[in-house]
Amino acid sequence: MISIRIPPWEIPFDDLLPVRRGDITFEEFVEMVPDGQKADLLDGVIYMASPDNTDAAKLNIWLGMIIGSFLELNELGTVYFSRVAYRLGAKRGPEPDIGFVPKELGSTRRRGYIDGQPALAVEIVSPDSVGRDYIQKRAIYESGGVREYWIVDPDEKRATFLVHRRSRFEAIKPKNHLFSSEVLPGFRLDVRWLWTGPRPRTHDVLRWMAGDEGIPFQKSKKRKRISEK
Repeated sequence: MISIRIPPWEIPFDDLLPVRRGDITFEEFVEMVPDGQKADLLDGVIYMASPDNTDAAKLNIWLGMIIGSFLELNELGTVYFSRVAYRLGAKRGPEPDIGFVPKELGSTRRRGYIDGQPALAVEIVSPDSVGRDYIQKRAIYESGGVREYWIVDPDEKRATFLVHRRSRFEAIKPKNHLFSSEVLPGFRLDVRWLWTGPRPRTHDVLRWMAGDEGIPFQKSKKRKRISEK
């Protein structure tokens, strides 16, 4: 008998449901997980993260710097990295790799967690988080009212951008490799940067977003630029 593995992103989402449910509450989760340990509380079950993959960690840092610098420049709010939980229910406390909390929701910040949803959640997929990122977290972020969810999968070189519309997530495809965020007005991303290194500098990306230069793109040690079409 031949077994065929169907990737999570190719299965109709309505057919995907979380398969594990537990009894851990959010308050217990906050008390149980030590500071510095990345973990998620998904439907009452605690999932501890494995050690960071160095390539994924570099991507996480680069993308977080781009988003954080854009937010600071435009005074839109605060970016939080992993190890900050968002209370999305009595038994739900995901910790996205990158989360954005706008200024108007600043009062939701508590010591050690956010009492509510991020406006934007970004997950960098690792081999042990495929099901959680594509299935469980998508369902939790969708029902929790997260306005935008990005699933960045380095191994598959695949980026999924989901926007919350009419109480459901809708996938948005980049145009000519460019994705424009609705949650972060003016923020654009060339998805090729996610897979190609070395990546452009934060300074160059921000200047491009402001319309000052063409798309920054680096290959090897020589910086090159390609014009938008």
